[in-house]
Amino acid sequence: MGAGHSHQLYVRGHSPVHRLPPHCKITAVLCFVLVVVATPREALWAFGAYAALLAAVAATARVRPGFLLRRLLIEVPFVAFAVLMPFVAEGEQVRVLGLSLSESGLWGAWNILAKGTLGVAASVLLAATTELRDLLLGLQRLRLPPLLVQIASFMIRYGDVITDEMRRMRVARESRGFTARGVRHWGVLAKTAGALFIRSYERGERVHLAMLSRGYTGTMPVIDDVRATRAQWTYAAALPLAALAVCLTGRTLT
Repeated sequence: MGAGHSHQLYVRGHSPVHRLPPHCKITAVLCFVLVVVATPREALWAFGAYAALLAAVAATARVRPGFLLRRLLIEVPFVAFAVLMPFVAEGEQVRVLGLSLSESGLWGAWNILAKGTLGVAASVLLAATTELRDLLLGLQRLRLPPLLVQIASFMIRYGDVITDEMRRMRVARESRGFTARGVRHWGVLAKTAGALFIRSYERGERVHLAMLSRGYTGTMPVIDDVRATRAQWTYAAALPLAALAVCLTGRTLT
């Protein structure tokens, strides 16, 4: 159903968070993100409370702060966009450190940074405590369209295969004395990309024919039907319920 190896985001462990069924964790993270998005941006203290909740989950799962912070670098493009908002947004201007900034732009930047960072952190924690194969099983358990689950499964399974193919092609180019140094070499790289696409397409055709010869009818068999107990659902619901209490309090006070 998925790749048989651990992905780079996964942190091997035996914590209570690791042991939760994948569909429980996916549901909990989704509900947590929805609650964070629904929180008024003016409730500054609420976002600190959400960060504390995620820190408690990370501590329970034994995920190191350094690991979490490194994975948060993926949101750098959004941070750059948020930093520019106070300079380009219209509306009433305020002075900050000698700069004239848009008040609405500052609120918008804060909204993106706070909610985006919390959402990414929750997703990183989900990936750090759940194997890729288990994530796919969880999505299947949550009745995600089977075709989407299969596409994700093949993408994960053959991502490393395509990467190895790219590495072999690079070694072949370098063994013939080729090194890309400028625009004049873009043509060679474009031909390499085309060859890689053709090889990937042909490999996909062979895999599909092999699956059909083994009785594939459009659906993948469920290898491990993971079920969750009421206690596990209750444990997983602790994060979104605590976040919901913070959100309701924040809406009441603002």
